[in-house]
Amino acid sequence: MMALETGIVWGADVVMLQEPYVEREGYNISHPGKILVREGRTMTAIRRDTHLEFSEVDKGGDGDVQVFDIKYPLGRKMRLVNVYDQLRHEEGLRSQGRPAQTARWSEIMEQEKILLGGDWNAHSDRWDTQCPPKQDANFLENLMDEFDLINVTEGEETHSSTRNGETSGSLIHFFITKALMAGRLQTSTDVATISDHVIVCAQLRSDEGEGAKVSRKITGWDIDGLKSKEEEETYQQAQPEWRDKSSKRPVLDEKSSGEELQRQAEWIQRNFVNHLNRCCK
Repeated sequence: MMALETGIVWGADVVMLQEPYVEREGYNISHPGKILVREGRTMTAIRRDTHLEFSEVDKGGDGDVQVFDIKYPLGRKMRLVNVYDQLRHEEGLRSQGRPAQTARWSEIMEQEKILLGGDWNAHSDRWDTQCPPKQDANFLENLMDEFDLINVTEGEETHSSTRNGETSGSLIHFFITKALMAGRLQTSTDVATISDHVIVCAQLRSDEGEGAKVSRKITGWDIDGLKSKEEEETYQQAQPEWRDKSSKRPVLDEKSSGEELQRQAEWIQRNFVNHLNRCCK
């Protein structure tokens, strides 16, 4: 219930939970300020007096993925995805699959303005610089590469565990989105809890005020501006980010097929454009 109360304090329109408290016979979870939508191991709580319109969309995932299309009062739309990516235990046996990974992700990612968040249960230095040995990360890394997704959560620990008397932390709960929305998101993990999981908060800055006219003019990339003294920090970050992203691609040589060359060219064009849009505009 702490996450729901935190949502009230923050004035949040929506709270996404993973592995919510299991209801016991004769007892139901409810909250006076939230409409609770539960599917399997995910639950999304929507503020009762929200000015937004929420429509749940079934995209598979066997209850471990919830997809909501959101409409703002002036017509702007976005998609919100609540994910719990973990093996399912049945009758004490450990399943060999993760239901969230069976969702129809190509359909989910059709929306350009999209925010995905949840408990990914995956370890990689792609999003956690203090990463323990890489584990269960292939699905999420491939998803981020295929659809040009960016981690927008500050690289702080969101989960702690104690083994053999030693406590360690990792980053497994975070938000990812496309470059179009990344610059308008603010996230925080500074909410104290008594759990071994932290609450990750995200705020989307609106680009659509009442009666405001949003400019659609394309101003282009300001490469020279990026190299200026005022943008020195951004410039220093942009270089290693691109090197890190591109270094994970396969190395091509004279034995590579035409199809491999074509895929690589398309990947470079798509990702480098997104990289410049994020750093140079």
